[in-house]
Amino acid sequence: MKKKYVRRVVVFEDYFKEFRKTLDRETLKKIYQVLTFIMMIEEVPVKYLKAVKGRKGLFEIRVEQGNNIYRVFCCFDEGNLVILFNGFQKKTQKTPVEQLDRAEALMKKYYEQKKD
Repeated sequence: MKKKYVRRVVVFEDYFKEFRKTLDRETLKKIYQVLTFIMMIEEVPVKYLKAVKGRKGLFEIRVEQGNNIYRVFCCFDEGNLVILFNGFQKKTQKTPVEQLDRAEALMKKYYEQKKD
């Protein structure tokens, strides 16, 4: 039986790919599991995908592996398209502002390039 996807996930430029290179096999496997949930589940639990407060249109994909927490920023486009930006390992309770600013700049760059 063929799997039905409700969303498509794509990577914007090489930011996610560079982040991916820093991860061990188990963490990478967990991130791909979460991405698969996002592609297949109509209403994704906030445990895995959450809007970033104060950053219109920006979302974070949330992954826990062992004692480590990882975040991958993304946005939605054309309803069912998820655009992946930068990712990082979260080491404090609060998400670093520079990571949020970077993700927001990448989202803006994505939409500007799409316009052209």
